[in-house]
Amino acid sequence: MNTNYLDDQQFDLATDPMQPGSKHKPRMLILYGSLRARSFSRLTAEEAGRVLEAMGAEVRFFDPKGLPLFDGNESANHPKVKELRDLVIWSEGQVWSSPEIHGNMSGAMKSQIDWIPLSAGAVRPTQGKSLAVMQVTGGSQSFNAVNNMRILGRWMRMLTIPNQSSVAKAYNEFNDDDTMKDSPFRDRIVDLMEELMRFTLLTRDNKDFLVNRYSERKQSKN
Repeated sequence: MNTNYLDDQQFDLATDPMQPGSKHKPRMLILYGSLRARSFSRLTAEEAGRVLEAMGAEVRFFDPKGLPLFDGNESANHPKVKELRDLVIWSEGQVWSSPEIHGNMSGAMKSQIDWIPLSAGAVRPTQGKSLAVMQVTGGSQSFNAVNNMRILGRWMRMLTIPNQSSVAKAYNEFNDDDTMKDSPFRDRIVDLMEELMRFTLLTRDNKDFLVNRYSERKQSKN
């Protein structure tokens, strides 16, 4: 597997003059939107995770298998719901990878996002955190799923980065060992993860400032 991801861009957390604050590895959570045994959205997510780890990030995945359908918080104490919410709070940046089904993200992807609250008391699980969106298709290239995930990212008050990835005919893009073939599609994923790292490093210590609102300050005084 090609691990020459960094080229002349070194994500050196100890010496980067842009980073006077946190020095720990950027904490990246990756969600994927399929339960299939050989899911291409999961394989794409895993490829992205390997790239992020090579760039110096700490990466964790959430397996959506067993997550109940969103029921208005009646199942909020379910172990999978708690696991997901804890990972979201832990994260500083996220990657969402979904298949496109009927012109949209999968139900499994949407269900995960539904379970993430916009706020939980004084904690804002997603607000001000960076987000990269990716999708896979079985046919020609499309951008419906990533476009709709962008809407959700904005609603969750996340910093959805400009770049994105859409892998067409994903069944042709993986080796027998489930790593991604060297191709423009894979190059785009490396570009996307590099951009996600940059945005995360630049914003993770400032997320509270970035989502600070007049209306909420006003309300807190009343």
